[in-house]
Parts: sequence; structure tokens; C-alpha cells
Amino acid sequence: MKIVRHIANLGYGSRKQVQALFREGRVTDADGEVLYTDDPVDHDAIRIDGEPLDPAPGLCVLLHKPVGYTCSTKDTGRLVYDLLPARWRLRDPVLSTVGRLDRDTSGLLLLTDDGGLLHRIISPKAQLPKVYEATLAQDLRGDEAATFASGALLLESETKPLLPAELESLGPRQARLTLHEGRYHQVRRMFAAVGNHVEALHRSQVGGLGLGDLAPGQWRALDAGDLQTLFAGRGA
Repeated sequence: MKIVRHIANLGYGSRKQVQALFREGRVTDADGEVLYTDDPVDHDAIRIDGEPLDPAPGLCVLLHKPVGYTCSTKDTGRLVYDLLPARWRLRDPVLSTVGRLDRDTSGLLLLTDDGGLLHRIISPKAQLPKVYEATLAQDLRGDEAATFASGALLLESETKPLLPAELESLGPRQARLTLHEGRYHQVRRMFAAVGNHVEALHRSQVGGLGLGDLAPGQWRALDAGDLQTLFAGRGA
């Protein structure tokens, strides 16, 4: 891929705008030597205004999503993309969320521009567990764990039972729930099915990957080791 197209696909501007960066001498190598549009050069050696390029295609990001942000590019209000570098919205291929967390749910959210990786993560064959902490409106009765683990629970308007899920009580109105599938608003609907209501919901883990010390609104790009950790949690 030609260098102009590569930089444009990272969101730095149209091809015409990127060509202007070259004419202005703002594109250099790591030693500060000015680059030209026909120079053969690797991604990691390119600098714009002295700064390394954004991550190459194949990017996967872990974001600590705060409450109040929507996993969308089109909704009004605060979007998860507002928490990332602005030009990332212009990347090609696009940076997509891996599944969604609703506006009122916080926690671990993955984004990637790698379609193959996205489908590998969300595929039922991956069996990546997702761990949530829920704050409930009413005390746990004590029989919820058995109901969720039964593999027989039906959600309203559905005909296929849920896969078994593990519930751990963290207090009278606090619970940790581990899912092995991803249906629409699943945690909230599961507790509604047993007569309770989720007041706050947080996702703390996907596969073997947790948030670490990321504060709400913070993110980091994942490396190969992180992806190994992610898939090491398969079926856990």
C-alpha cells in the first residue's frame, strides 16, 4: 500500500490533505529526515510532526466505559468514540465496538478494526465468559444461582433457553454473574425474570482479560500478549 493511502486510512485526512503534509515537510523518518510520497518505509519508522503514527490496522483497544456513554457512532449525546483520539473515527477499516454495553452499564469494552478478530471474539464457538457485577433493587432470594445455572431459564419473548450462567452473591443486593453468551440486555432481563431489578451494572472481565488499573474513560491498545490472555479465559 502506498504511504499516502496508508496514512489517510489511519484518519490523518484525505489523500489530498496527506499529500499536503508531505509537501510541508511534516512527514519524516525516525531520524528526522523528510520523507517523500514514493519512499518505501515501514509504518513504525514514520513520524508526523515528530510523533509516531497511530497504531497500524489490526488495532484492538480496551476501554473502561463510563456510565452515560453510548456504543454508537450516530446517536446523540456522549459516545464511547468521544473518549478516543478524534481521528480514529476516520480510520479505514473502521474501529468497531465488539458487542455493546448499554448507556447505563459501565466497564470493559473492546473495540477493533480487525473484522476477523471481532468475529472470533463474539463467536459462540469462542465461549469467552463475560463477568458482570450487578447492584439490585431487592435482596437476593437465594434460589437465583440454581435458576441461572439450570440452562432452562427463558427470557420474555424468547423460545430458546439461556445457557447455564454462574451467580455469586457478593451481598444481599450485590451479585457477580458470569455469562457464556451475549443476548440483548441479558443480565437485566435475567434478574427481571426472577422478580428483581438491576440498578447498576458493571462488566469487569471478558475471557481472561480484566480492566487492570484503567480508570473510567481510560483506554489502552492491546498487544499480542493481551490477546493471548483474552482467549486464555475461554470456557472459564
